[in-house]
Amino acid sequence: MSSRHQKKVESSDESFIGFDEDENASSVEVDSEEDSDVSMRVDTAVLDEKDSDEEDLERFVLGNKASFRDQLFRDDFFGVDSTALVNVSSQDVAQSTTGKEHIEDASLFVFDTGKPETSHPALPETAQEAEEDKPVWEDSDDERLTVSLANASRLRKLRATEAEDVVSGTEYARRLRQQYLRLYPLPEWAKDASAVKSRRRRSSASQGDLSDSDSDAEDPDSALPLDAFLRDANSFVAPTPHKRRKLRPETIDIQRSRDIPDIHKSPVTSLSFHPQHPIVLSSSASSVMYLHHFDPAAYPTPNPALTSVQVKSTDLRRTAFLGPNGDEIVFAGRRRYFHSWNLSTGAVRRVSQIQGHQKEQRTMEYFRLSPCGRYMALVSSSRKGGGMLNILNVSTMQWIAQARPNGKKGVADFAWWGDGNGLTIAGRDGNVTEWSMETKRTVGVWRDEGSIGATVLAMGGRGGPKELGGDRWVAVGNTSGILNIYERNKLLKEDEVVATPEPTRAFEQLTTAVTVVAFSPDGQLLAFGSMHKKDALRLVHLPSCTVYRNWPTEQTPLGRVTAVAFGMGGEALAVGNDQGKIRIWEVRN
Repeated sequence: MSSRHQKKVESSDESFIGFDEDENASSVEVDSEEDSDVSMRVDTAVLDEKDSDEEDLERFVLGNKASFRDQLFRDDFFGVDSTALVNVSSQDVAQSTTGKEHIEDASLFVFDTGKPETSHPALPETAQEAEEDKPVWEDSDDERLTVSLANASRLRKLRATEAEDVVSGTEYARRLRQQYLRLYPLPEWAKDASAVKSRRRRSSASQGDLSDSDSDAEDPDSALPLDAFLRDANSFVAPTPHKRRKLRPETIDIQRSRDIPDIHKSPVTSLSFHPQHPIVLSSSASSVMYLHHFDPAAYPTPNPALTSVQVKSTDLRRTAFLGPNGDEIVFAGRRRYFHSWNLSTGAVRRVSQIQGHQKEQRTMEYFRLSPCGRYMALVSSSRKGGGMLNILNVSTMQWIAQARPNGKKGVADFAWWGDGNGLTIAGRDGNVTEWSMETKRTVGVWRDEGSIGATVLAMGGRGGPKELGGDRWVAVGNTSGILNIYERNKLLKEDEVVATPEPTRAFEQLTTAVTVVAFSPDGQLLAFGSMHKKDALRLVHLPSCTVYRNWPTEQTPLGRVTAVAFGMGGEALAVGNDQGKIRIWEVRN
């Protein structure tokens, strides 16, 4: 009996004992039904006899009888209090908020109809969500930082004024991003693709009396945004006119400015400034014509683009503003037609033939517009030799005259007189012809000294003879790289043109054929160069006719110069090269 009792007590220690309100002891296995009552009494007596350590451990793990049920489900919801799932008072409901109680129920739920919704009401952003959406590079400690812009030489360019020195960390980061965008503008592919593009409209073939309905090339698009710019007088604020001081000879104060951001895909063939507004016009044989607002200080892109026009199937050889107002642009390629684009109305006229002279105009790429805006001259060819110029009335595009210079090798280049009442024509044989629009006749022929073949011709300056248009200077370049400059006051003697005048100065700095030459609007500078050699460009001071020796230098990034133009009263020099780039320099007094 004692051994059986000891065995059952050991069995009771190994068994799990639980508490319940209706049970005080667990059952114990017995070998026979006769000893069941005795075993139950022994187990109960043994369980009641617990030491203090066992009671404390049992209370710590299972709790007392009152809290046993609550502790039983304590870890079933990953740390969530079980009473929070069943005991929720009305006060707790009132205190629990989501931040969207003010929104109507209809705005929080949508019905799936199978079709995408056009728009959904935007939910207000909470303070926590706004904090999470901030960029990771924004640091609250930046406000407590201070950066000195004057002490570091590399940071002085970030100052707004010369006296500015210390800025906060946030302001320093903002100016660094601003400087980066100035140097590296945002590319086109990174801009918002959803931006509304301006509509395009094409001109019909009936927009000109001489337009050909059977066109072999598409008409260019009219740039409507440019029309809005030109109509608003405040869009382009030209610099206040001031009396420019005379430049010094031998050395010049010239600084490189911001380049034109857009790059042509082929060499720049034509480059010019608007006569009244700060606008730069450029074109190339890649059939693209650009208009840029000349503003080196513009943000974020200096000299921003206004518009661009692509003329399909036309390799643009020359583009030019018409007249003193510059309200039209005439452009042409190596084709039997040319276009006139009215900037105010956006209308484009296509002139495909000249009545009575169709066979003479194999191409219309060689043209010049008169400064007065009334005439247009085009170089034509004829079997009889010599070459000729057909002159049109710009308003009607009708043929009005023909200038035939003396010579047998054709026309090399020509230029209009300053008043638009005549032409100076350089022949390939070295002869120069003065032709008057008033008499429709040649008024004189003179020989370019030492020329074996003229290539380019340009006129500029004021104070010349009125009989020859009022221009003071005429420059003629030839194939040997020599540029002769003449003072037109010395071309006349007793109201007659001198046959063999002496040049005021002969410039022999180039070794290849002169291909570009241009005068500044104020007549103080002359630029000439050659596209056949890299960095072949020179700048001349007038009236001393001396070549500047401090510019360009060996580090001046010119390339092979294909076009040169002066603008802003002679304070800006634009140079286009064979890589399609247009670089700008600022000429200072």
